Amino acid sequence: MYFCSMFKKILIEAVELGGQLLEFYFNKPYKIDYKAEGINNLVTEIDQKIETELKNLILNKFPEHEFLGEEYGEKSEFNAQYKWILDPIDGTINFFHKIPICATSLALEKDGDIIMGAVYNPLMKEFFFAEKGQGAFLNNQKIVVSQNNNIEKSILVTGFPYSLVEPQKTMKIFEKIISKGISIRRLGSAAIDLCWVACGRFDAFYEGHLKPWDSAAGMLIVSEAGGLLTDFDNKPYSIYSPSIVASNSKIHTQLINFIQ
Repeated sequence: MYFCSMFKKILIEAVELGGQLLEFYFNKPYKIDYKAEGINNLVTEIDQKIETELKNLILNKFPEHEFLGEEYGEKSEFNAQYKWILDPIDGTINFFHKIPICATSLALEKDGDIIMGAVYNPLMKEFFFAEKGQGAFLNNQKIVVSQNNNIEKSILVTGFPYSLVEPQKTMKIFEKIISKGISIRRLGSAAIDLCWVACGRFDAFYEGHLKPWDSAAGMLIVSEAGGLLTDFDNKPYSIYSPSIVASNSKIHTQLINFIQ
């Protein structure tokens, strides 16, 4: 119990620090660079600064733990039981263009299982948190997924990779959904997409080609809010899966049918 409370304390402290830095630099100048994958896959010095600050905070407290971050990769010298998984700014393009849909996302994995996670968008003052078996929360208020059971009356959210590996498949799924008149959005932050499924704003989220840091915290928040997560083949979802479908569970089979 002591360790759980210490993990929670450090996780919340780290995510709050990430959010403070994100908010502080939101309207300030900074340097940017571009990653190899995709012409619009940019990284800012703020992404790197937040990752460095949070990594140092966590590993100074738990030096024997592993750490996986979007910007600097993995520190895994010890084959440890615990791994922290960080996206310093999920929604970097939004951040760069001053669109306030971006967040710091941090999760704790134990023996391959996500046990704790938080997603913080300081620009909207929304702090999502979940601990395995303890429910999901938005600003300390318990949240649950929507109860809608009709996909045609749903509102969905998705995302596209920077380089479409399977453009025909990606667009075919999208075309199927919009041809039925189903409402669908693209926010540009998978972590926020998942949290908004968890609190019932969206009925489901799907996307291919995510990375572990994109979904690690959000998937637990959806699960603890009563949602269901699989991959596109309707197999149980892992953050290392190549695709994700996260729903309120009631429209899950209907959405899988569109995807398949």
